[in-house]
Amino acid sequence: MNLFWKRILGQMQSTSKMEAQFAVLNADFRRYVSIEESKELAEYRELFDKVKSADFKEKKRVLVNRKYKDTQEYRDMRKFEKLNGDRKIALYYETLQNPLLAEYLEFRKRPEYMLLSKSNEVKKNPDLQRLKKFERSKEYKNYMRFHNSYVIKELESLREKVTTPEFQAANAFWSDPCRWDKTDEAALERRFNELAENEDIKFYEKTDGNKFARLRLYQQTFHDSFDWNSLNASRWESGFNYPSDKFVGNHSFTNEKQANNNGDNVSVYGGELSIYTRKERKLALAWDKVRGFVNHQFEYTSDVLHGTKGVCQKEGYFRAKIRFEGKGLTQAFWLTGEHILPHINIAVCDGKSIEVGTHWATKFEKKYTSTRITGLKLNEYYIYSLEWTAKELIWRINNIEVFRTTEGVPTEPLFPMLSAFIAQNQKGGEGVMQVDWIEAWCACK
Repeated sequence: MNLFWKRILGQMQSTSKMEAQFAVLNADFRRYVSIEESKELAEYRELFDKVKSADFKEKKRVLVNRKYKDTQEYRDMRKFEKLNGDRKIALYYETLQNPLLAEYLEFRKRPEYMLLSKSNEVKKNPDLQRLKKFERSKEYKNYMRFHNSYVIKELESLREKVTTPEFQAANAFWSDPCRWDKTDEAALERRFNELAENEDIKFYEKTDGNKFARLRLYQQTFHDSFDWNSLNASRWESGFNYPSDKFVGNHSFTNEKQANNNGDNVSVYGGELSIYTRKERKLALAWDKVRGFVNHQFEYTSDVLHGTKGVCQKEGYFRAKIRFEGKGLTQAFWLTGEHILPHINIAVCDGKSIEVGTHWATKFEKKYTSTRITGLKLNEYYIYSLEWTAKELIWRINNIEVFRTTEGVPTEPLFPMLSAFIAQNQKGGEGVMQVDWIEAWCACK
């Protein structure tokens, strides 16, 4: 695959832009998930359902818009105040307190009451004159008008009603033009509005959660931005990792032209890891297919690192930001495990192109499926990634998918390797492989 025109025409996103966009996306995702799990969002959603419900809106409309004069409380109070303030009714109640009324009513029960109808008897008896005068008074006539009347019964009923705590509370509520603000519902609405103005919730509400669909598939298991100063302080080790301590990890191969230099060709500066390939003679321990380990003279030095302390996993997503510089040598970012096979080349640079592919073995033969990518400026940084699922392997450079296969998908955990070497068929030369960061993700359970 030639990426020249995709790069020139802008179809390949620049590394810096892609990195910046991913950083923003990842930060937004972390914030989104944090808000998603917050008590505030749960409360906001609960209040949203209440405040936006038809019942809530109708209740608010009634409480805000209903006039006090349209309430039963208003009608009862107005009628009570009207009856209670009537002068004749007031006279009736004054008469009830008059001792003369009680005397007169008691006198009417006695036989002597008949004497009040005889004027000659009244004239000669001062008591009868007093009672007769009361009988003819406007007070008594007013009393007779209202005594046991519907009006008085209504007034007493209203008096009993309007003096209850329940009525007084209801009347005070409906007569208050700011009644809505004092309700429990208004308090809920205020809290809802407060949460609606919360910057996190505003961010959550305006963010399309679908853009995080891919991030939700994975969780980060490893990240190294090389902010350490020595290999001892890192999760990387020089050499190869073997399952048995009996095997020497730091060695070279006699069919290569460089001595792996036990980490001495590795440096970290300014948050970048560099693996240098140098033109220098070195006698080093090397593996020979026929003789086993031997001392061998090399004309170049380089290094190999394994990240078993950092991550070793089956399936997932591996990414690294790398630049390759140099010709006549090979530099690689790859995955391997306890055995020689399988192993996956995420990015192998020979100074001319990038190769990606997977090595595996059947019962009968070793296999390798791969592709080469040209058209890149290899001395510039690109993000090389591998997505590894149970069914397939997918390689990408920046945002461009460059290879996909369902063959040779490993079924065992693998760990990352970084190395530079000079094969027998290569001329040899100096160079540097620089890694700005490397990370791994695994599928979320």
